[in-house]
Amino acid sequence: MSDSFLSFDPTSLARYGRLVLIARRLVEGFLTGVHKSPYKGFSVEFAEHRQYYPGDEIRHIDWRAYGKTDRYYIKEYEEETNLKAHLLVDASGSMGYKGKHASKFQYAQYIAASLAYLMLHQRDAVGLVIHDTRVRRLIAPHANSKHLLHVLRALEETQPGGETALAPLWHQTAQRIKQRGLVVILSDCFEQVESLLHALQHFRHRRHEVLLFHILAPEEIEFPFKKWTLFRNLETAGHKILVDPNRWRKEYLHNFQRFCKELREATGRTQVDYYPLRTDEPVDRALGVYLTKRSQRR
Repeated sequence: MSDSFLSFDPTSLARYGRLVLIARRLVEGFLTGVHKSPYKGFSVEFAEHRQYYPGDEIRHIDWRAYGKTDRYYIKEYEEETNLKAHLLVDASGSMGYKGKHASKFQYAQYIAASLAYLMLHQRDAVGLVIHDTRVRRLIAPHANSKHLLHVLRALEETQPGGETALAPLWHQTAQRIKQRGLVVILSDCFEQVESLLHALQHFRHRRHEVLLFHILAPEEIEFPFKKWTLFRNLETAGHKILVDPNRWRKEYLHNFQRFCKELREATGRTQVDYYPLRTDEPVDRALGVYLTKRSQRR
């Protein structure tokens, strides 16, 4: 990737943990094909050259122009109304569920890390809220390259745990965010739909655009269990139940599908963009959704 913002030394990146490397690989792999797709042209547009003055950042020097003129010129770009984005990551116990693939929280980490990487590449500001029943990490939006490492380190240091309390935390966050922006929610949404709806309405009332990525494991969607299975509550210690899945499959699938349908319809009424994601699907689908949403603001 040619942008100097992303020209990290891979050796130094390794010092900051696996999420930096994962995000870089996912985003660069995704953007390799972007120029062949409808997402073309999302970078800040080049406007003109101007003479270099002491104090200007060297990284903005156009070295091709220098080679032709033997003078230093700075590339200037059209200033877009940059987006302020807030990533809300559910770190409650249920997000720790892991079937045959990455856990739901790991999958949310990959998406949040990749989106942060891409947002900052687009010169957008990104903030982070990690929560279960309380806010565990809160990082205000910024748009500089060092901020990326701050966001990714917070994600990597978090382990899922605690009970779910999505709606109250979303209300608090909606109240806290003063400037209109984009709110990206990564959650399995295991709470009463009516409560979630009111919280989402709060974001919309404050004129935020909202992307809700509903993260689910394939096992939750398909309930493929055939033998007697011990199910453990990931949010309440010691709560276990032995179940004959053949007896409960039909009722479980009915209730689960009804829940997803109600959530999808509720988000539709609230003008929230709803995207169900399975942990066995490529993460880059979320990147495409974000770029599409961003393009609609131009």
